[in-house]
Amino acid sequence: MARHLITSAIPYINGIKHLGNLVGSQLPADLYARYLRGRGHEVLFLCATDEHGTPAELAAAKAGKPVADYCAEMHEVQAQIAQGFRLSFDHFGRSSSAQNHRMTQHFATRLAEAGLIREVTEKQMYSVADGRFLPDRYIEGTCPNCGYDSARGDQCDNCTKQLDPWELINPRSVISGSTELELRETRHLHLRQSAMKAELEAWIDSKTDWPVLTTSIAKKWLNDGEGLQDRGITRDLHWGVPVQYEGAPWTGMEGKVFYVWFDAPIEYIACAQEWVDAGKGTDWERWWRTDKGAEDVTYTQFMGKDNVPFHTLSFPVTILGSGEPWKLVDYIKSFNYLNYDGGQFSTSRGRGVFMDQALSILPADYWRWWLLSHAPESADSEFTWENFQASVNKDLADVLGNLFSRVTKFCRSKFGEAVPAGGTTGEREAELVAELETRVRAYEAAMDAMEVRKSAIELRAIWVAGNEYLQSAAPWTVVKTDPARAEAQIRLALNLIRLYAVLSRPFIPDAATSTMAAMGCDDWTWPGSIAEALQVLPPGHAFQTPDVLFRKITDEERAEWQTRFAGRRD
Repeated sequence: MARHLITSAIPYINGIKHLGNLVGSQLPADLYARYLRGRGHEVLFLCATDEHGTPAELAAAKAGKPVADYCAEMHEVQAQIAQGFRLSFDHFGRSSSAQNHRMTQHFATRLAEAGLIREVTEKQMYSVADGRFLPDRYIEGTCPNCGYDSARGDQCDNCTKQLDPWELINPRSVISGSTELELRETRHLHLRQSAMKAELEAWIDSKTDWPVLTTSIAKKWLNDGEGLQDRGITRDLHWGVPVQYEGAPWTGMEGKVFYVWFDAPIEYIACAQEWVDAGKGTDWERWWRTDKGAEDVTYTQFMGKDNVPFHTLSFPVTILGSGEPWKLVDYIKSFNYLNYDGGQFSTSRGRGVFMDQALSILPADYWRWWLLSHAPESADSEFTWENFQASVNKDLADVLGNLFSRVTKFCRSKFGEAVPAGGTTGEREAELVAELETRVRAYEAAMDAMEVRKSAIELRAIWVAGNEYLQSAAPWTVVKTDPARAEAQIRLALNLIRLYAVLSRPFIPDAATSTMAAMGCDDWTWPGSIAEALQVLPPGHAFQTPDVLFRKITDEERAEWQTRFAGRRD
């Protein structure tokens, strides 16, 4: 039994995420965690909400709530949605936790002691009316490039031009609307990433098995232009991990917090502490410290490509620079973007399906199957309602659900609701066993390699093999002339249903669970010998004939959903 630590990129607290966010990190991480548990490995799967930074303060202000209350409420909302999608986190933590505050300050101290943090005096916009420095996103004005009147201090959302706040025409405070802004000096801390470039480069070069997407992004940031740059790790905000704390190796930093990109990855470690403190586990250090047992842990991170620079460069600088024996990531599985029906998902335009909306339409397994089988691994992928309908109807309803329904209903009508005892299997059944041996091993290889789409293809091929066997064996015809042989065929088919539940659970956990319940079985043992796996349900074992496993999506439903989620196209 191996030990696997899995983390998913932590979702930001402000609002409910869309399907692209789900398939870009959390869902494939859950697939892998479920698969490894199914194979009998020890897994710690961690995620959390990312609760600090400017967007959290702005979202709370817009909601008319204190930021701490807003974050607590939204954490609960996101936790419930994650549960709705059956994301099997061992703990779903919060970056605003006391554990993360302590851990972030600990790393800051260690990095300062190592000479990897320097104080920098820089200029920043100050709002006289608000009595505070304003982060870039707290400033809006007219874009000097395109004339858009709601450009932010860091970027214009209309023309995408990168901006500095003082470039805006008629800049104003997002907090008060005041235009009484001044450019003033303020002190901040910078992480000396450039000092770690050689060590980082050697570490990245050693990861020869990483996906091309991951390494190409990392090396681009490492070597393009002037190379790896030092980066600010503090901000003038009220909400976050305080920079001035007891034992801090600097003074005069009151009223500042650590920048969200610095404290958020540290939450991966703090989340394990939260897991223990919540009474869900023991000894978090054996997962995170190589001097406490983590040397035999395989650590895998899942994330969208926009998060790769922080996890291949900035967070490793924090870990390596601390000089302490923390576990570094072994493998980073990164994903491209999921687009929506010819464009992008957009919260402001109401365009696309968001996670809560998806669950209000159909159960989680429908979405899990489509998203994973169309995961944006090698390139961006696109959600269309036509493709979604076709995939659900063909793969889930026609292939898997139809086999389940035909076998159980036929057995009930001819032999009763118990596994038939008569007859023996023959050459056709032996051919099926041989084919499944090959296909299940291919499925395992794809899952081990975290090739998500290929894994879905292999799993579907396993389902198809069972259907083709049934079509060829035709027990509903054989029963008329050789009832005993039909019994043997159906006995194998009922065991096939149980095997499919075991293999399919990482993708469609609810359907797998209901299938096993209908089969009256709780043996989730991963198949070694396929021949043995197809004998788990013995003759006379009782089962129930369930309702439809997956229903088809109608053309009327598809058309209605397509219209409902089209959003504004202005």
